[in-house]
Amino acid sequence: VNVGCVPKKVMWNTAVHAEFVHDHADYGFETAGVKFNWRTIKEKRDAYVQRLNDIYENNVKKAHIDIIRGYGKFTADPEPTIEVNGKKYTAPHILIATGGRPAVPSDSEIPGASLGMTSDGFFDLEELPRRSVVVGAGYIAVEMVGILSTLGSKSSLLIRHDKVV
Repeated sequence: VNVGCVPKKVMWNTAVHAEFVHDHADYGFETAGVKFNWRTIKEKRDAYVQRLNDIYENNVKKAHIDIIRGYGKFTADPEPTIEVNGKKYTAPHILIATGGRPAVPSDSEIPGASLGMTSDGFFDLEELPRRSVVVGAGYIAVEMVGILSTLGSKSSLLIRHDKVV
């Protein structure tokens, strides 16, 4: 919800609107002077994500479900037990929502790696970059470079090959 599907769909829809504006003249619409404001969509997208977070959290509270934030691990206790931040919790059903964190290589592994950002960083951008390079061939990379390019960033997609094709 925070840095994946939902905000990406907002940005994808933003790019779709940019494409529609681009094609308006072909359908007889005069759209001279249309400008895109990255900061506006970022603020609206972030507010939308926050509203969703609040709704989800309120629904969890209404269902009398405890949210325990921290790093947890299962214990060797006979009943299903986890320990989070030094406190143990036992329940018939335990859900650990691990989330995920990208693996960022060091500069010694890939020279210049510290100059880049992960796809999560895309949602922190305060303005549309004039130029962008997206490294990867998965659907997230392809979507991100498409969004950036459509909204006005001169974008390149780099794909690594293990062998010459």
